[in-house]
Amino acid sequence: MTTPIRVAVTGAAGQIGYALVFRLASGQVFGPDQPVILHLVEVPPVLPALDGVEMELDDCAFPTLAGVVKADSDHLEKGLADCNWVLCVGSVPRKQGMERADLIRFNGPIFTSTGQAIQAAAADDVRVLVVGNPCNTNCLIAMANAPDVPRDRWFAMTRLDENRAKSQLAQKSVQPVAKVENTVIWGNHSATQFPDFFHATIDGQPAIEAIDDQAWLEGEFISTVQQRGAAVIKARGASSAASAANAALDSIKSLITPSSSSDPFSVAVCSDGSYGVDEGLISSFPISCDGTSWEIVQGVEHNEFAQAKIDATVAELREERDTVKDLLPG
Repeated sequence: MTTPIRVAVTGAAGQIGYALVFRLASGQVFGPDQPVILHLVEVPPVLPALDGVEMELDDCAFPTLAGVVKADSDHLEKGLADCNWVLCVGSVPRKQGMERADLIRFNGPIFTSTGQAIQAAAADDVRVLVVGNPCNTNCLIAMANAPDVPRDRWFAMTRLDENRAKSQLAQKSVQPVAKVENTVIWGNHSATQFPDFFHATIDGQPAIEAIDDQAWLEGEFISTVQQRGAAVIKARGASSAASAANAALDSIKSLITPSSSSDPFSVAVCSDGSYGVDEGLISSFPISCDGTSWEIVQGVEHNEFAQAKIDATVAELREERDTVKDLLPG
């Protein structure tokens, strides 16, 4: 029998967690022959709801679900013990009108504790995907508090932004989303991110040729992708949930599946200094993967417009790092 992998989800009874756990349990992500033990973590007041999630998982009778471990956030080491993947979903959600700096300070201590628990209890091969916002800087905090976990194991989710960008390009060009490729997000998962349309293709044609509307690409397209999260909050009164969960699963699948450098995917990783991004910042790049290890795709050239956008989002990442510098050991 194949050894089960252990996958932890913090905030497992929240809207994103609820949209994640059934798909993780079903074999949809790791395959129909890979058993999964889910570690579900929640804050103490939400534990009764977590019991309900476990009941529903039981009732689905997934052949690939090999077990469920529940833990409260006051006992994170128990919740993350021996986990091969940790999906950090639980965080204070952004609400309409909330300043980003406030969100950073609210969530910083959560990810300090999470990093320490990962360091103390997770499996030697653990990989961590941070979904809770501001995910880049939350990932930086957690990573800094788990110094023995290699830096190439840490990821922050910008796949939702990539998916949003692909959808916008597909709609504008009246093409299926499957025809849109090489749509990379650079920088921060925030309103400064740069969705790179210059290198995107639509049905094999450069997007800037398939969409003969430079003003739209440089204006409305970028702002729509950058502000999509706020637009969802305004429309539904809550932050993105199903689409965020879907993007998290897309991220995992891309990190365990071979991909081509000609059609990379977006995820924020610990910078090695590529493209002038400060070493150590958690920034989104074009990534390719051989199914086990990943690398930043090199050699992408940017014009003056694109470089200015990238410089702005990297500057924001520096500012966020400085905001939480007291939470970064060493």
